[in-house]
Amino acid sequence: MRTQKLLLGILATGAFLASCQKEETTTLEEAKIEETTQETKISKEDLKQIANLHFNTQDAEAIDFLLPNGETKKSFLIEGDILLDEEQLESLSSANVTDKQYRTYNLVSTPRYVNVIGYTGGSGQGLTSKQRTALQRAINNYNSLNIGLYFTLTFGTNYGPYDIVVYQNPNGEAGGVAGFPSDGDPYKYVQIYSGMENYSTATNEHVITHEIGHSVGLRHTDWYSRQSCGQSGEAAGSDGAVHIPGTPTGFDSNSVMLACFSASESGNFGYYDEVALEYLY
Repeated sequence: MRTQKLLLGILATGAFLASCQKEETTTLEEAKIEETTQETKISKEDLKQIANLHFNTQDAEAIDFLLPNGETKKSFLIEGDILLDEEQLESLSSANVTDKQYRTYNLVSTPRYVNVIGYTGGSGQGLTSKQRTALQRAINNYNSLNIGLYFTLTFGTNYGPYDIVVYQNPNGEAGGVAGFPSDGDPYKYVQIYSGMENYSTATNEHVITHEIGHSVGLRHTDWYSRQSCGQSGEAAGSDGAVHIPGTPTGFDSNSVMLACFSASESGNFGYYDEVALEYLY
């Protein structure tokens, strides 16, 4: 998740026949993949798989993801704050993506306790006092829902036995990053950027709640357009875009799972975030 930013680009649209529409989309996608490949050194095959999963490839990056112990892990950073490693990218398919409020088939097995630890270690990776308070509020957000997941929270450094570890990346940026569940378990590493110290506790709560949302399988509510970031983009087609009953089919400005956030967030779920999570879990 990243802060709201200026318009980066608009994908031109027009009234074409269905066959022409498909040809034009393919041409544009191939051009974007070629450009992204040159900038980030991600293979064309990996970028095509990312595109097949209906992720935006425009800002896809190959990164060394920082772990709490200081080690790094080769990963793909997609849509600003979503992590996929090579194994996950290979295991997901476009048939395994359902959306609106958006999620993947990669969900957490229920019922279960999800044990979370807020990391307090050194090297700039321990959570600040503000972030610890925000994490507690984020956990409260999830435990207030009527779902088959119950979150416990502790603070410390021995994160190995825990399902999720929330820690800081001392990069000076604003936002955070997490990945999707695998094998019925939530994604373990939820990273909060150190620049969040410049924002309110409520905005930190928003970012942490959002990243834990990815960790339990939620995608960006506006992944198809990134409207919250001031962008527009291609819609996914009917495949891979299954509506969760009871949630809106248009832009939901109150969703905690929007791709970008502002400095005036409340930190709370939007109404339809709650509807979606209670439907899924």
